[in-house]
Amino acid sequence: MKPKPSKKSARPAKPVQRPQAKSPQAASKVTKVLKNVKKSPAATSRPVSRNAASSAPVVRGGSTDRFVIIMAGGRGERFWPVSREKTPKQLIRLLGERSFLQQAVDRVRPLVPLTNILIITNAVQAAEVRRQLPELPKENIIGEPVGRDTCAAVTLGAAVVGARSTTAVMAVLPADHVIHDEKGFRQVLSDALEVASRGQVIVTIGIQPTGPETGYGYIHSGNALPAPAAGKALKTPFFKVERFVEKPSLEKAQEYLASGHYRWNAGMFVWSFVTLTNALSEHQPEMHQACQRWLAAAAKGPKRLETVLAQEYPEIPKISVDFALMEKAQNVVVADGRFDWDDLGAWPALARHLKQDAEGNAAVGDVVHVDAARNIVFDSRTRGRTPITLVGVKDSILVLTDDATLVASKSESQKIKDLVRKLSADPRWASLV
Repeated sequence: MKPKPSKKSARPAKPVQRPQAKSPQAASKVTKVLKNVKKSPAATSRPVSRNAASSAPVVRGGSTDRFVIIMAGGRGERFWPVSREKTPKQLIRLLGERSFLQQAVDRVRPLVPLTNILIITNAVQAAEVRRQLPELPKENIIGEPVGRDTCAAVTLGAAVVGARSTTAVMAVLPADHVIHDEKGFRQVLSDALEVASRGQVIVTIGIQPTGPETGYGYIHSGNALPAPAAGKALKTPFFKVERFVEKPSLEKAQEYLASGHYRWNAGMFVWSFVTLTNALSEHQPEMHQACQRWLAAAAKGPKRLETVLAQEYPEIPKISVDFALMEKAQNVVVADGRFDWDDLGAWPALARHLKQDAEGNAAVGDVVHVDAARNIVFDSRTRGRTPITLVGVKDSILVLTDDATLVASKSESQKIKDLVRKLSADPRWASLV
């Protein structure tokens, strides 16, 4: 299951105030993280060969204590009918020849060995994940028996990492975001891993806003952290986190943009195993206990872990990592993400990445129109493709697959989820979901 930006939350739009530090020493805890702390020597890994299917370079040696956990268990209902339960958004090709999950793996391959890339998905999608990522060890693809939101998924990933190294540092990343500036992304992620390895600090990556977006959660950043006194020099600015804010009104979003002190919450987290388990112990003790049990099971092998998860996972509390940890912890810093980013939340967002004609129509497929404007047309049919003709259609979505067709108003695109639920409840159409 992937960690989603806070825009996905159903909670009311209001700021989340961070608890006050208990003492001046606690208040300065984050600042001290980057001061006078030397990183322990990193072990090196054996070179990993380039996978023929990927154009991304691979790591030629790096810390065996650095891991990337990619959350890939979402259902992607808003991209129906191309997205289905077994092949949701992260497993389909909407932009380019690689799925979003494959692109996510490609982006981090230069930073960590393939053996240190883990995928947290679900039991239904695990087979397709393995098919798309044959270069990953099979035990690195873990399927949740049921979805229990992102805190459980993060805890599961940490348990698997902890079974391999309790001194590990890990990044938790979504599987379905669009990032074109891969070099810039890797620089920020590398610096975030460095900061997280230096002390008891939780790092989140915040995206520089490009407009007053009301569909994303925001991170209110405070004072800049000082440059480290020792170790690797950092190119990314880091700031103390003052608070997390749920998706705002347009007026508030404009205020945030004008202030320069807010960043979009992209749902990317970096921490050490020790830092995360300490946070779970303090704020989510039941989840911390589960982490210890799952770590012990993972240490005995993937079959044992699968057995334990089948027994325990359905009873695990369902809560997002934002509400469970991020809004409670006092030791959170935000890395300044200046790379381009889009979480591609629904069909209308696709138009930002497709070439548009003079009337603003964005199309994948053969489209002929008269007086049609600002439409999104996506033809994913594999057989019998015919031209798509439009007359006077405006601000609409038209999607065709081999077995279903969607016609929707762009302004009503969020209701596609409701349509999917209605189809799944009807025995005649349940197979289309």
